[in-house]
Amino acid sequence: MTLTTQAPPPPLPVAEFAHRFTAIGDSVAQDIKGKREVVNTALICLLAEGHLLVEDVPGVGKTSIARALAVALGVNWGRIQFTPDLLPSDVTGVSIFNQRTQEFQFRPGPVFSSIVLADEINRASPKTQSALLEVMEERQVTVDGVAYPVRRPFMVVATQNPVEMDGTYALPEAQIDRFTMRLTVGYPDHTAEMEVLRTQANGHRARPVHTVTDAAAVGEMIAAAQRAHVGDPVYDYLVRLTAATRTVPGVRLGASPRAGIALLRVARAHAAASGRDFVTPHDVKALAVQVLAHRVLLTAEAQVGGRSGEDVVRAVLASTPVPDGR
Repeated sequence: MTLTTQAPPPPLPVAEFAHRFTAIGDSVAQDIKGKREVVNTALICLLAEGHLLVEDVPGVGKTSIARALAVALGVNWGRIQFTPDLLPSDVTGVSIFNQRTQEFQFRPGPVFSSIVLADEINRASPKTQSALLEVMEERQVTVDGVAYPVRRPFMVVATQNPVEMDGTYALPEAQIDRFTMRLTVGYPDHTAEMEVLRTQANGHRARPVHTVTDAAAVGEMIAAAQRAHVGDPVYDYLVRLTAATRTVPGVRLGASPRAGIALLRVARAHAAASGRDFVTPHDVKALAVQVLAHRVLLTAEAQVGGRSGEDVVRAVLASTPVPDGR
């Protein structure tokens, strides 16, 4: 008797990747009016298997991004409202003793979802914030010495109010570094805001987001993005960019090697979304600010002088020579 093995499915063509990317973005944009660039950035973050920190004032649609993205992708999502009294077990889950079986049973928390919305993460205590550290890095949760893997795809979308607002705790450096990208939504332009008002005038939401794919198809896209070719000149450019952030005057802590890995992954996803199977310096530059700026910590003097991490990264991009070709 001869055993036959099923051949693995062929790799996803980059043209199909770009087609799916556009279809998902079109669906999410039905709910997130006038913010297509924000939608695309969030989707690239997910396809790079990263996590997203959205920082902005209340009421500009931060929460809607995670919900609409989950619906379009056909995956489940869970929301955690971070408050000062939230406990780590409210995030990860807890073991409960079953009197019938005389055994402890694990009840998973909302973190066991494909897209986890950590709403107003900086309103919880540092102890509760740290409950996300393991799962964001290792894609698993350890409770009572037992490791429980989370499903794929998996992304944490954390919303954060400006630290100047009342009742907030600044995220520690180790947690900030776990977030692949940080972005702000911003207010919609005049036309988009008028459209929002029209859809809400009679108590109706925007046109519903349609499911256009599923978890298996998203997994194919993630694998396709990771196959994008990266030449040595681009690797060299990535290293020079991250290293340059560590030597700028006024910088207390520059981008880590983990930041360079994150920038590489999102550059690959950006290239695939553009219909290419290779990465160019443009892919790196396109998302460098969103990936690196929140990891650049300034001295007190630089902050008083009005500088920001975004200013540092833009200056580094302007001063670092771009390699020619691929």
